Amino acid sequence: MRTHVQHEQRPGAWTSTLGLWRRHAWLVIVIAEVGLLLWGAGAALLPHSLPGPRSAPILPAGFEGYTGGSWQQLAATSPEAAGYVTLLFRMYGIYVVAFSMMAIAIAAYALRRGERWAWWTLLAGNTVAWVSAMIYDRIVGAIGPFELSEYLGLAAIYGSLAVVFRSTRPHDS
Repeated sequence: MRTHVQHEQRPGAWTSTLGLWRRHAWLVIVIAEVGLLLWGAGAALLPHSLPGPRSAPILPAGFEGYTGGSWQQLAATSPEAAGYVTLLFRMYGIYVVAFSMMAIAIAAYALRRGERWAWWTLLAGNTVAWVSAMIYDRIVGAIGPFELSEYLGLAAIYGSLAVVFRSTRPHDS
């Protein structure tokens, strides 16, 4: 006589973690985007104070890394050129803030509801935004603590998008 016993299948630690991540993936993306937004605000408001490599301000460090020249010398010999570079860096910061605000809204509302278009928009937008920042950092040789966090932020976004992909649905027409 054979007795059939059903065992209750309990999810393992990995399955539980993945489920928790899936439910809160939108929040992980929002947190990464808030970090990017804060960096952009710092670039726009405090370009000469935002820490870069070896705690040097990021704007002069980027200029010096790219040109091999001195930021102080540029500012002394051509204050208009230094002012223009600062203006461009501030505008870059403003664009980062604008992108982050849109990405936060998309993640918090549309992705949270499972909209497929939001998934694709966040994938494409974050790839362009974060990877271009990483390329800039490498070109100018300005890799500091904030710049290294870009890799962690993008990995968190990609991981979150990966776990929610199957749960997104096409937009209803």
